[in-house]
Amino acid sequence: MSKIIGAEITAKVATQPRGKMMAYWSVTLLLAAAITLSGIGQLMRYGGNIDLVTKIGFPLYVTNILGSWKLLGVIAIVVPGFPRLKEWAYAGLFFLMTGAALSHAFANDYGDYGFHIILPLSYAALTIASWALRPKSRML
Repeated sequence: MSKIIGAEITAKVATQPRGKMMAYWSVTLLLAAAITLSGIGQLMRYGGNIDLVTKIGFPLYVTNILGSWKLLGVIAIVVPGFPRLKEWAYAGLFFLMTGAALSHAFANDYGDYGFHIILPLSYAALTIASWALRPKSRML
């Protein structure tokens, strides 16, 4: 009768290429920083946030709602775990940014060189890039 003294089983862990992981974190941290600063600015009604909102016809209290949503979305995306919440946060940020661009476009408030349209659309592009590059541990 033979006896197994020491059996070692190694499992292959699916890992992402290092370059893709670096790209994910670079894009995600850039997105998180930009949206966080934007959300804080809206909550504090700092800078031109009051003019941006009132110029397109929204009431001023909208800054509280949008600023809160932005900060909660960033937290959901950056914190590990909760893959379903991350999906909703990515979708929410995408709709928030494209909605901002469309709101400014429909109100004919393009800003200097289309800044009020280009900036939210670039944030929406960063959101898509972060979502597309996310590791398997952050997917459903």
